[in-house]
Amino acid sequence: MASITIRNLDDDVKTRLRVRAAEHHRSMEEEARIILRDAVNDIRKGPRNLAEFTRNCFASVGGVDLELPARGPMREPSDFS
Repeated sequence: MASITIRNLDDDVKTRLRVRAAEHHRSMEEEARIILRDAVNDIRKGPRNLAEFTRNCFASVGGVDLELPARGPMREPSDFS
């Protein structure tokens, strides 16, 4: 397993991490590991394309029924001669 050192961490961030770890009955180190793992995993689970992103954004609203226009005969192709 790898290890990292985080320098210049704001005192306020360290305090909030300590409180959060205590609320979850974990050490600060374990809490930081879980936060980092969740942050990295969330990036991978995101939408892979615009259609999927849009579908995820509006899925809770429900679908929309669109009226399709009636199809008619095709028009004649343009003559460029």
